[in-house]
Amino acid sequence: MHIPLFHAGRMVALCAAFLLSAGAQAQTWPSKTITMIVPFAPGGTTDIVARPIAQKLSEALGQPVVIDNRAGAGGTLGASIAAKAAPDGYTIFMATVAHAIATSLYSKKLSYDFERDMVPITVVATVPNLLLVNNAMPVKNEQELIAYLKANPGKVSYGSAGNGSIEHLSGALFASMSGTSMVHVPYKGGAPMMTDLIGGQIQFAVETSGSAAPQVRSGKVRALAVSTAQRSPAFSDLPTMDEAGLKGYDVTTWYGLLAPKGTPPEIVEKLHAQIAAILKTSDMKKRLDDIGADPGGMPPAQFAAFIKTETTKWAKVVKESGATVD
Repeated sequence: MHIPLFHAGRMVALCAAFLLSAGAQAQTWPSKTITMIVPFAPGGTTDIVARPIAQKLSEALGQPVVIDNRAGAGGTLGASIAAKAAPDGYTIFMATVAHAIATSLYSKKLSYDFERDMVPITVVATVPNLLLVNNAMPVKNEQELIAYLKANPGKVSYGSAGNGSIEHLSGALFASMSGTSMVHVPYKGGAPMMTDLIGGQIQFAVETSGSAAPQVRSGKVRALAVSTAQRSPAFSDLPTMDEAGLKGYDVTTWYGLLAPKGTPPEIVEKLHAQIAAILKTSDMKKRLDDIGADPGGMPPAQFAAFIKTETTKWAKVVKESGATVD
């Protein structure tokens, strides 16, 4: 196809203008408030991880970084809002492993594509999940819990931070591997779920250590095991769920920052550099250690590959466990 020379010249000029504009934008960024969308309710682990990062990032960049909690639909509501935001560096998104899971759980309902519509920045932290029961449950370990569930099929409720959340799928995987039947109760975040677990409205949960650790240490709920393949240094007295009888059970929760597709690479790289530096500070390491979390910091390309691997892994788990969005 023949393109007239004046048209071709105009196209080159437009492309050059666009590139110059993007470069200038990256050089002046940030010049105003940055919004960090957190797709779960205040008080849950995602929120607990996000707030100190936002505070430190604000100090490093010289502009406010504000948290915008957009809970609902297992974290996919907030993801949808973030994916459709302007790609100018002023909206970033605190994703979790739940968003890799949601790709297979919500494949026909999502208004966005997690890998296509978002640009990875870095993993912020990884944490184990804890198998928890309220103090009224007459069980002291995982095998006693499984025996109780088998003796009371369909009568015990477990909670999660929402349909499609890591807690939801962790519980579904537990049920599938243990051959038990129970009722899933979704909440709009880990904090309200934990309140009902303490109060006895639900009987157990496989919750992230961030929101669970303070309640376990205060004796308000009882932890039976950790979900990861290896024991957690933060909960060294707890066996893994694999050790306790569910051979092959291995779940790790991660939190990572992304930006809308089209965000200038220079801004993504600057965000990665600042966050990686923040994660190396003694203050941030202490904050993460308090909730049993390990700091991240991997570069954007590595995070993109990690998301792809996680999405494939969880699609298999979803299929094998039979988990569905209620």
